[in-house]
Amino acid sequence: MTAYNGYVTEEEIEGAADGPLAGRTVAVKDNISTEGVRTTCGSAMLDDYVPPYDATVVERLKAAGATIPGKTNMDEFGMGTTTETSAYGPVENPVAEGRVPGGSSGGSAAVVAAGDADMALGTDTGGSIRCPAAFCGVVGIKPTYGLVSRYGLVAYANSLEQVGPIAPSVEEAAELLEVIAGPDERDATTQEAPEADESYADAADGDVDGLSIGVPTELLDGADESVVETFWAALDDLEARGASYHEVDLPSVEHAVEAYYVIAMSEASSNLARFDGVRYGKSGGYDGNWNESFANAREEGFGEEVKRRVLLGTYALSAGYHDKYYKKAQDARAWVKRDFDEALSDADVLASPTMPVPPMKRGESLDDPLTMYLADANTTPVNLANLPAISVPAGETDDGLPVGLQLVGPAFGEREIIRAGSALA
Repeated sequence: MTAYNGYVTEEEIEGAADGPLAGRTVAVKDNISTEGVRTTCGSAMLDDYVPPYDATVVERLKAAGATIPGKTNMDEFGMGTTTETSAYGPVENPVAEGRVPGGSSGGSAAVVAAGDADMALGTDTGGSIRCPAAFCGVVGIKPTYGLVSRYGLVAYANSLEQVGPIAPSVEEAAELLEVIAGPDERDATTQEAPEADESYADAADGDVDGLSIGVPTELLDGADESVVETFWAALDDLEARGASYHEVDLPSVEHAVEAYYVIAMSEASSNLARFDGVRYGKSGGYDGNWNESFANAREEGFGEEVKRRVLLGTYALSAGYHDKYYKKAQDARAWVKRDFDEALSDADVLASPTMPVPPMKRGESLDDPLTMYLADANTTPVNLANLPAISVPAGETDDGLPVGLQLVGPAFGEREIIRAGSALA
C-alpha cells in the first residue's frame, strides 16, 4: 500500500496491446466492478466480494490499452466528502500533509496527484469527483448524466451519479472521457451525445476568446475568503485571454443541499437494502429470527456514516413523510434545473469555486456531519440538474492549499467546459 493509503487493492489488470491509452495507467475507484479483482466499495460489508464481470467503463479502458494498477480507496459506498469513512482507513492528501483529499473519490485523486497512476476513474453523486480534484490540485470531470454507462457501478443514488475521469491536465481528462463515453445497451439511462466536429481532447485548445462566463453569486456567499480571492484571480486570467464574465442568479441553490441529501439518502436506503447477509455481504448468522440476522449483518458490515444515511433515507420514504420530504426535494430539484437552464441561456458556462473551503484537516469534520454536508453546497446543484461540470486547479491559498475552479456547462456541453478549463490547466 502507498503511504497515503490511496489503494484498497493493488492488483494489475492489463489492457489490450494497442489503443489510445496504451502504455498508460488508469486507477479505478473501488465501487466499479472488475472481473476477478476484489471490489469493496470501501466497506467491510464487501470485504471479500469479487465481481464475476467488468463494468462497461472497465471494458472500454481495457479495449483502449490502459493498464489498471489497482482499486482506489473511497468513502464507504461513496458516502462522504473526505475519504475518512472507508473501512480501510482514511486517505492522506499527498499534496497537503495532514489534510483530507476530498471525497468520496479521494483515493483516485490522491494516486493521480502523487504520480502513482497517470489517470483515474472516480464517481460523482454530489461532487465526489470535483471535490477531491480540487483538494488534490488535479482535474476532474463530472459528465452529463447519461453520457457514461453506469453498468457495473455499485449504486449509491442512481438518479444522480456518474462515472468520470480524474487526470493531471484537462487534455488528459478529456482523452479518458473520450474512451469511456457513449451509449451502452446494458444501461438504459445512457444516451447518444449530439454529434460534434471535434473530440473531447481536441476541444482542450485553451481558446476562450469571446467566451461568456456567468458567475452565480450565491455560490460565493459564505465561502472562505482565500478561496474567493483565488477564484477571482483565475477569472481575471481567463478575462485576460479574451473571456468575459458577469453575475447571474441561481436562487434555488439555497435549498439544493437539503434537496440533494433527501434524494440521495432515500435512493441509498433503497439500493443498500440488498446488503442483507444473504444475497450480498457479511452473514448475520441465523438462529431462526430473520430480522435479527438482517440487523446483525448490517450492524457489522456498515460504518456509521452509511447507517446514518440509510436511516435518514428510510425515514424520508416512510408512510406519512414521503410527501413532506422526498416529494418536496424532487420539486426543489426541478427548480434547480430550471434556474441552471435560465442562467446558461445568458452564458456559455457558469463558474464558481469548486469547494467553498480549502482542504480540511483530517478528523475535523467526522464529529460534525452537517459541516461535511454543507461543504458540498457548490457541487450538489449540478448533479440535481444532471449537467456536466469540471474542476480545474485555480491556484493556491496564501498557506499553499489547493483551490479548484468549477465550470458548469449545458447538457452534453462537455466540450465547452473542457475548452474553458484547458485555458487554466
